[in-house]
Amino acid sequence: SLAARGGFSNNPRVPKWAKMIIAILLLPVCIGAASALWLVLRASGSADTTWIPMLAGAACWLAVYLLLPRPMWLYVVGHELTHALWVWLFGGRVKKLRATAQGGHVIVSKTNFLIALAPYFFPFYAVIVVAVFATGHLLWNWHAYLAWFHLLLGAAYAFHLTLTCQILGLEQSDITSQGYLFSAVVIFLGNVMVLLLGLPLLAAQVDLPTALVWWRDCTMEVFRSVGRWF
Repeated sequence: SLAARGGFSNNPRVPKWAKMIIAILLLPVCIGAASALWLVLRASGSADTTWIPMLAGAACWLAVYLLLPRPMWLYVVGHELTHALWVWLFGGRVKKLRATAQGGHVIVSKTNFLIALAPYFFPFYAVIVVAVFATGHLLWNWHAYLAWFHLLLGAAYAFHLTLTCQILGLEQSDITSQGYLFSAVVIFLGNVMVLLLGLPLLAAQVDLPTALVWWRDCTMEVFRSVGRWF
C-alpha cells in the first residue's frame, strides 16, 4: 500500500454514499474542465519553444520507462512526501514516514480526501523542477536555460503520469477509503486543474483568467445540456 495512515478521530468521515452523490454531481464539472483544457491546448499549439523540449523530455522518460528498470523507490518517496506536504498544508503533523520500492506509508495526525488523494494529481517532482528553476531564475537569471527547464519539466510530468497510472492498476487503500467513483473524479479534476493552471503560465498563449472563464463557460454549457435532456 502507498496509503497515508492517520488518526481519523479528529476528522469525521463523510459516508461513501454521500461521496458518490457528490462525484455524480461533479461529472459535468469534469466534462467542462476537459473541454476547457482542450481549448487551452489548441490555443497554445504554436508555442514551439515550450512544446518541443517538453515533449522531448517526456519521450526521454518514456524510453527509460519502457526499456530500463523503473525507479519505483523514487516514485514511492515522492508519493509519501506528497502526503506529508498536504498534511502540513492542512496544519497536521507527520509522525512517521516509510518508503521502499515495494511500498510505503505515512502516519499522520489528521487526514482528509485531499491528503489521501494528492499523490495521484499533484506532480511532486514536476513542482520541484518548477521551484528550483523559479528560484534560480530569480537569483541568477536562468533565461538561457529555459529549454532545459522545459525538457526536465516534461520528463518529470511524464514520470508522474506513467507511474501513477501503473500503481492505479493495483488496489490502493487511498482509493478504497474514499470510494472509487469519488476518487476518480477528484484525481481527474486535480490533474486537469494542474494543467489548466500550468499551461497558460508555461506557453504564455492564453492568460489564466481566460482559461478559468473557459472552464466556467464549458461547465455551464454541460449543465444546460443536461437540463435540456431532462
